[in-house]
Amino acid sequence: MTLFFRTVSVEDAVTAACSIAPLTAVADLPLSAASGHVLASDITADIDIPGFSRATMDGYALVSADTIGASESLPAMLRLTGRIGMGAPADRDVSRGTCVYVPTGGAIPPGADGLAMIEVTESIGDDVLVKRPVAVGESIMMRGEDFSRGSVVVCRGTRLAPGDIGALAAVGTTRVPVRKPPVVGIISTGNELVPVGEIPSGGQVRDINSYLVGAYLVSQGCIPEYFGIVRDDRAALRRTLDTAIDRCDAVLLSGGSSKDDRDMTADIIRDAGEVLVHGISIAPGKPTIIGRARGKPVIGLPGHPASALVVTLVIVRPLLSAMTGQLERGLMTRPAILAENIPSVKGREDYVRVRLADGKAIPEFGKSGLINTLVRSAGLVRIPAGMEGLEEGEVVEVILW
Repeated sequence: MTLFFRTVSVEDAVTAACSIAPLTAVADLPLSAASGHVLASDITADIDIPGFSRATMDGYALVSADTIGASESLPAMLRLTGRIGMGAPADRDVSRGTCVYVPTGGAIPPGADGLAMIEVTESIGDDVLVKRPVAVGESIMMRGEDFSRGSVVVCRGTRLAPGDIGALAAVGTTRVPVRKPPVVGIISTGNELVPVGEIPSGGQVRDINSYLVGAYLVSQGCIPEYFGIVRDDRAALRRTLDTAIDRCDAVLLSGGSSKDDRDMTADIIRDAGEVLVHGISIAPGKPTIIGRARGKPVIGLPGHPASALVVTLVIVRPLLSAMTGQLERGLMTRPAILAENIPSVKGREDYVRVRLADGKAIPEFGKSGLINTLVRSAGLVRIPAGMEGLEEGEVVEVILW
């Protein structure tokens, strides 16, 4: 059902956006190029990791029962029967009353169930004094303790970080199935806009949103494609939108979403496909449009920079995650004490810019068209729709830009 001209909650808007998210295609990348991409399928271990029980410290592999009651004044005395080299197999057994030296990462010999690190021992010829009890399993990583053969090492939907890449290397993954990064078209609309390289005159302003939104898309692993400025001309906007839909996985239109007689963005999106939402109970960003054309999401962003960035963060970010099958990650936040009251309108979800100083969140009150509040702020404080504001002294979670 079309929700044109009827505001919906932020939760419903996110649900609507994610419901029209097409999954991007799968690419097969070499392991060295997979970092930052979203894994398209589970990767399982081809072997036990580690493939042998190994020492986590330099020390002596032994039978832990031999060290019961050991102390500085009455150490346990064990006979040293050999050493295990790095990368070499454990070619000797450990029995009661004996021990074998093993370096960090070396193989634990059969029969040993603990390892006394060098710091708690003393060597006297072929004897080793152990000066405290050693627990079963101490300083030993058991075979398969990290990953057992056939277990899932990294889940699909994971945006691959360096640690994930290391785990994939450990299980012999040379090629990695990942979702292709979404290509997102950006169109700026309005007769008042000029390119950033020009000096505005009269009622003109530079095209900020293309680059503001594009930079955020890059931070989310997407590929922005810029389609420039389109004047308030229905035919020109429709042609540009058609081109963007052909070439991109999703399209963001900045400007032209106010509910007045000059608004044509919603009409053009509806002509090309359908409008699911026009108006969200959010501030800033109320006149946002969520639509679909030829199976691809088309989002109409507000023209004011702060509004456009907030909507991109709150609505577009989950959409992009859904397009790559990425497991939902919480926003990066930091706790802070609110430095002053923030009023709000009940029934509307507010996002207020704040700067951080000495553990306090200081509101940057200002109109959504102001750029300086974006520069000065560290992030946003969210006020849920059911509240009428936040009070000074409350602990808040600051959503970091």
